[in-house]
Amino acid sequence: MPDEVLSGKLIVIEGSDGSGRTTEVERLKETLEIEGHAIVDTGLRRSTLVSERIDLAKQGHTLASTTMALLYATDYADQLENKIIPSLAAGSTVLADRYIYTLMARAVVRGASRQWAQQLYGFALRPDLTIFLDARPEILLHRAISKYGSLDYWESGMDLSISPDRFESFLEYQARLRREFAWMMQAYAFVPVDANRHPDQVHQDVLKLVLPLYAPAKRRRGAGPPPSAQTGPSTASA
Repeated sequence: MPDEVLSGKLIVIEGSDGSGRTTEVERLKETLEIEGHAIVDTGLRRSTLVSERIDLAKQGHTLASTTMALLYATDYADQLENKIIPSLAAGSTVLADRYIYTLMARAVVRGASRQWAQQLYGFALRPDLTIFLDARPEILLHRAISKYGSLDYWESGMDLSISPDRFESFLEYQARLRREFAWMMQAYAFVPVDANRHPDQVHQDVLKLVLPLYAPAKRRRGAGPPPSAQTGPSTASA
């Protein structure tokens, strides 16, 4: 869509659970609002259409990977039409706590091809900036236990039957996601930020990346994953 139609900015903060992503989104939103920018936040499972259905489907621990991917794509599509595009058209900044990249990585790790994932989300808007909070799986494990006291079934990849031990499954699943994100950093021009550090240090690095977006400059926004994503097919099959 032409920039004159969508004059707002789409900023994405990506990262695994425990990377400090949600904390950073909250801090960034507060900082930008103080600077006088209108902020609309979004994330996964926030559609009024299917978010509750996704939660119900995940409770039985029997949700098939393709069905999961399609449900999340529907969740994103509903938010895109009714929240993201209207907000951008109004000149607001849309701040996303995760975006299609997490969904694509999950699908690929569960056996889908990169081409299939790219086609599924080919209607998505390209962000003005995607920041990836990169934290080691061991750090993610420690933070998850400290915060929740246990490990989530899906965030541990237990549906993949990696290991009957949830700790081992978590570490391996997060390592696989991290490898897919590493590929995406090149294909989709992510900007990595070291998330193994204190939140204050992370926030300062994020601000250095975000604030220049508000200086006058020409921008381009297209639809769908960029052509650079075609650097090579995944070895997994859909």
